[in-house]
Amino acid sequence: MQRYLASLLFLAAVLHAQDPGSRTAVIEKERDAKAAKLEPDEVSPAEKRLRMFKEGKYLERLAAGYNGLRVKIGNMVTGGGFAIGPEYFREDLLRGRLTTRASAQFSTRGYQKYEAQAILPRLANGKISLEGIGSHRNYASLQYYGTGPQRPKDLRTNYRLEDTSVDGILAVEPRRGVKFGASLGYLWTNVGPGNDKRFASAETVFSPSVAPGIDEQANFLRNGFFAQYDNRDDPLGMAKSGGNYVVQYSWFHDQRNDRLGFRRLDIELQKFIPFLNKTRVIALRAKTTLTATDDDGQIPFYLQPILGGSDDLRGYRFFRFSDRNSMVMNAEYRWEIFSGLDGAIFADAGKVFPRRGMLNFHDLESSAGFGLRFNAHNATFMRLDVAFSQEGVQLWIKFNDIFLSRRFGTSTGQPVY
Repeated sequence: MQRYLASLLFLAAVLHAQDPGSRTAVIEKERDAKAAKLEPDEVSPAEKRLRMFKEGKYLERLAAGYNGLRVKIGNMVTGGGFAIGPEYFREDLLRGRLTTRASAQFSTRGYQKYEAQAILPRLANGKISLEGIGSHRNYASLQYYGTGPQRPKDLRTNYRLEDTSVDGILAVEPRRGVKFGASLGYLWTNVGPGNDKRFASAETVFSPSVAPGIDEQANFLRNGFFAQYDNRDDPLGMAKSGGNYVVQYSWFHDQRNDRLGFRRLDIELQKFIPFLNKTRVIALRAKTTLTATDDDGQIPFYLQPILGGSDDLRGYRFFRFSDRNSMVMNAEYRWEIFSGLDGAIFADAGKVFPRRGMLNFHDLESSAGFGLRFNAHNATFMRLDVAFSQEGVQLWIKFNDIFLSRRFGTSTGQPVY
């Protein structure tokens, strides 16, 4: 009998331990005990600052400006130092039928850049646009290594470039994404000794046979035509799908002695491949500039195609290579870190060459690296790139996207935008 009672007591204890209510009480008690010991996750100071920067919408505020007046940062020639200045921009004048822009910028290295632009973008029910643009630039010490792909990197000189230009551009858009047009303009140039005392002035190292136009000034009447097919999802911002394909042909007529006149063909192809709901993008670009002259004509050294710097071969110094022709290819893998900040891994390859028949994939210079893209209103406000090449490491901080939409018109034939 005692053995039987003991068995019943043991069975009751087991059933009580398996009772759902009892188990729940035990679990809740253990959970409360753990919760009492928990401490909040520590956020790093860097993450705190990024969150505050994002939540405060500082990029959006700076980019928007006030009543058309805003601060313009960057967009100076690479190597000119940090540039800043006022800009007036309105695209709502005459009920949206007139867009105006005027800016003045000064850099930490004493460079100056002034621009004015007026656009009638909606003529003929939006099928035709008419643009006038003028600029004056004073770049005190542009770099020059000599013409040709094999110039040593230690042969680094500098020169001053002052130029003034005016251009009129007519564009027709018969259907969405398809555009063609023509431009006419004039360019006044003045080349002189560079003021960077660290390097020799270019005219003391290179003769006119190596650097045409280094001993004389030239002015150019220029005209050209262009065509574009653009099906990007965001042509004005940071595109994530589609493509942009542009061809432009220009004539530069030397108004002083005809010896420095030339023709120029620019082709640029861009393609954006998205995946994972457009949070990941592969961005590709290929572009080439080909030139031609009559008889024994020459191209001024400051108007020759150039490679090197933050916008093409990022592992090399700015203006590292120059010649009569150029080609470059860029590939980027971009991913969204959080809203307003993207990461990027990239690779670049390209070259300059004296003859158009050398347009091939032989003897390419290359670089690779990684970077960050800070975005406001879906447009790159600032980018940071770290690039590596056989000539070392380059760090670039720029206030533009490397895949900028090409500006139409002959003004894009100037040495730097």
